[in-house]
Amino acid sequence: MGEAWQRLYKNKWLVLAFSIWIQSCSGVGYAFGSYSPIIKSVLGFDQKGISRLGVAKDIGDSVGLLAGTLCDLVPIWGLFICGALVNLIGYGSIWLIVTKQLPPVPLWAMCLIMMVATNGETFFNTGALVACVRNFPQNRGGIVGILKGFTGLSGAIFTQLYTSFYAPDQAKFIFLVATGPSMVALFTLLIVRPIPQVVSIIKEDDKNFNVIYSVCLVIAAYLMGAMIVHDFLSVNHYVQVGFAFGLLLLLFIPLIVPFYQVFVVDPKKPQSDIENDYNIKAPLLAPAPPERTPSGREIKNEYPKAIKPTITYYPPPSGDFIEFSEMEDEKMRPEVSERARHEQLARMSSRLYKAVAEGAVKVKRKRGPRRGQDFTLAQALIKADFWLMFVALVCGAGTGITAIDNLGQMGEAQGFLNAHIFVSLISIWSFLGRLGAGYASEIVARDYAAPRPILMACAQGMMAVGHLMFAMAWPGSMYIASLLVGFGYGCHWAIVPATASELFGLKNFGALYNVLTIAVPIGSLVFSGLIAGPIYDAEAEKQRSGALGAYARGPLADESLVCEGAICFQLTFFIMTAVCIFGVVLNLILIKRTYRVYQALYGKRGDSLLHNKVPRAVLEQDASSSSSFH
Repeated sequence: MGEAWQRLYKNKWLVLAFSIWIQSCSGVGYAFGSYSPIIKSVLGFDQKGISRLGVAKDIGDSVGLLAGTLCDLVPIWGLFICGALVNLIGYGSIWLIVTKQLPPVPLWAMCLIMMVATNGETFFNTGALVACVRNFPQNRGGIVGILKGFTGLSGAIFTQLYTSFYAPDQAKFIFLVATGPSMVALFTLLIVRPIPQVVSIIKEDDKNFNVIYSVCLVIAAYLMGAMIVHDFLSVNHYVQVGFAFGLLLLLFIPLIVPFYQVFVVDPKKPQSDIENDYNIKAPLLAPAPPERTPSGREIKNEYPKAIKPTITYYPPPSGDFIEFSEMEDEKMRPEVSERARHEQLARMSSRLYKAVAEGAVKVKRKRGPRRGQDFTLAQALIKADFWLMFVALVCGAGTGITAIDNLGQMGEAQGFLNAHIFVSLISIWSFLGRLGAGYASEIVARDYAAPRPILMACAQGMMAVGHLMFAMAWPGSMYIASLLVGFGYGCHWAIVPATASELFGLKNFGALYNVLTIAVPIGSLVFSGLIAGPIYDAEAEKQRSGALGAYARGPLADESLVCEGAICFQLTFFIMTAVCIFGVVLNLILIKRTYRVYQALYGKRGDSLLHNKVPRAVLEQDASSSSSFH
């Protein structure tokens, strides 16, 4: 039994299950709208001040440069400890202020505290993503989609817990946000880590992923149902508590996968197979019996007999490619004898043995890494592919977060009494977008060897239609537009990290990912702070002064700026529609530039490995050695 528990500790699916927990706490910034009213009332801020506080929140939970730098210097558990401390200090300070245990602070100081509080999420996010992408190098899109999906659901999860246990005391909600993620991070810090030398069996992985995907869909449907029941039906406190415990139970279901694999599947295997699954180092390095050419000469081979190389070699996740030009120069001539032909094939096989074991054949190596190899942050920042992806992310994620942040006011402006329902709906659609894009991008990349940015272009085209529907404000368009914008926004967070890891390697993935996320606060600042806000205020001023008297609300002496009607955000969404179309063009350029990279990664050269002609263990062992985070 002790050996079984050791195997469980080394199981990568256990790491994924615990990573889901930490990701469910790494998006509490999405719940800002649920606790910002108490901050506004206690500190006496106006709406403009709360908007600035929201921008500070976006900067804190998106700019993870410190976390990205530290992930190359400290282990994952170090990141989680840092994140837990930052989260506790930041949100704890806010809780002490709103409960008046600390004196009130000015707006600039509260913005700084909010940035610190939400920055703790970047440590959780980086640690979980780095560990799981390392453990599942051949399922990057699916893994990123699942983890980022739960990040998007984090706000809805904590809101459900608050509604069940603490509502309407918003101060206790802040206490929950301060302590909950920190406790989960400390609980999971010894489990969530990269696991070296793990075997990946395609059929078993696909079955396990289907279980995880099913759980994700059930959780999304459960939260949707709980939201509808809470908003439209009168339920007592005990029913609300039951919803909370049901949600926590669903979050435990992913643990079934590793426990089933270790305690049910493994006991039915021969002991040798179990040893190969959990400790493949010795079998791989065992010397093979000597092979001989038809002439009788012994082929000296230090590499394992189990490895059967073929001419079509799939490059490892580190991105090191085999240059086949040397082999092509040695094509057999018709006049070569059969004996010489066998000897030449033996020499080529020997080189391929070495390629499989070491991860690459470095022939005619150019200066600096090529796309698909490991880049440093400085090397990536001078590449056009990186900036195409970054600007496209500003176009898509920037306009998406602007719609999300203003959705409540948009609903109120158009006369919806329960405008907050659109905020919850867009959160659910964002989760489904992350999940669906992760799954679909794996099909696009692995089955068709096509670039993942194809789905980015589709997502931004979908968002352009959604923004246009927001602008036109047709009857019922708010529901459809929320679906399109939320789903498209979520797609970005499954596709961009996986694409970055494929184009620029896994070694510095943490730093690269956290630089890319800066696109969100940049987009929020431009589209929300410089476009949406001033346009809304200008239209509200016109209505107050009587220019649009039909929409005027309240006495003209009222100092508050309140805008009503579709005109409040119409120009903003027309602009964002054009921006998303521009983003589609940028993605089409990126698709054209990276097509050959994906052909090399997943095309004919990789067919043998993808179909298990070469053991997948070799690939992942190579990934843990040549692509590890040092």
